[in-house]
Amino acid sequence: MLFTLLLLVFTSGCWSSKEIEDLSVYVGVGLDLAEETKFEKSINAQGGHYPKNNNFTATVQIVPRIGPKQDSQKSAGASEGQSFLNERLTGDSLFQIFRQFALRRDRPLIGHHLKVIVVSHELSKIYSLEQLLDFILRDNDIRPSSLVLVSHGTALEALSSNEPGEIPAFYLKGVVANAYRSNKILPPVSLAKLDGKMQSGSSFLLQNVLTAEGEHKFSGAGIYKGETKKWVGSLNQIELEGLSWITGDAQAGAVKSYAKPQGHTVTYEIKSTKSKITPKVQGDDIFFHVKIESEGQLMEDWSSPEIPSTDKYIKELEGQFADTIKEQVQQVLNRMQNTYRVEVAGFGEQLRIKYPKVWKKVKKDWDETFSHIPVTYDVKVNIKDAGSSTD
Repeated sequence: MLFTLLLLVFTSGCWSSKEIEDLSVYVGVGLDLAEETKFEKSINAQGGHYPKNNNFTATVQIVPRIGPKQDSQKSAGASEGQSFLNERLTGDSLFQIFRQFALRRDRPLIGHHLKVIVVSHELSKIYSLEQLLDFILRDNDIRPSSLVLVSHGTALEALSSNEPGEIPAFYLKGVVANAYRSNKILPPVSLAKLDGKMQSGSSFLLQNVLTAEGEHKFSGAGIYKGETKKWVGSLNQIELEGLSWITGDAQAGAVKSYAKPQGHTVTYEIKSTKSKITPKVQGDDIFFHVKIESEGQLMEDWSSPEIPSTDKYIKELEGQFADTIKEQVQQVLNRMQNTYRVEVAGFGEQLRIKYPKVWKKVKKDWDETFSHIPVTYDVKVNIKDAGSSTD
């Protein structure tokens, strides 16, 4: 009898557990410029408001879409037959907004399965990411592996879909995973990684997502100033490609060029890339050299009649692809050094490693210092094979 009672004590660990059907599991969070919903305006008119400033509007994407509200209240960004619910509230404290959901939902919010956080670039021009994400970074319920993206339009649009059965938060996370297929996708930035970048004081990038007609596309990256943690501009797709060559992240993707003398289309598939940033210090002067090497194969050749893949022809194509890569590198360097005066390619980190004393002197105003530093580079492309051919 005593043994049985002891077993009851030690097997009561799940007494406070809740069924998934009794919870509101949110998988996506979006932050936009403040715009009260019709529901909020109506409730406020009836005296249902509380002391707050309307600094931003938060969208919470909840799955599964269950309960009476799915029939009586249309979800923002969702159409009939959708398996998610987008709830929106406006305020000046994300934590308080989350607690406000307890006043209008019978199922409490739970964030253990949060996949994606989307911040609109317009909002992050006004408020720093440190301010906007402070609660999320502190909350123990939210996993540090959650991804962070920036939207060109509204975050609500990025968390919306017209595709039946599609859950936008899962979709966006899936597209991030396609980095192994294209060097136009930024390596994933998780909450943990973002927190480290913000703590370091260095400028950084977030993957940019565009939305049109209910569909989404990754295109370029948002630039965040290390000093302010605010959005200051963006890199386009070509510039993001150029950055991937500098950082060595270009492990997949395509390089297109136009072969001489016909000007026909030729395309190179990236199989591997090695990149090395070498800093050099002479007195008070700092220099950088970037060495880029890539191996791949010729995947497309529009020559007509088809030009045989001789060693000479392949060498010519290697030179042309290298020139195209150099143009991409130069384009992103110009954007960093002249347009935005930020450094987001890891040059400072290499200087810190090789010349720590020099780095201590320049790190406080590194973005501005980098804008005046000469950067040279060389690119070598090796076409290992021409794929299947009719030669």
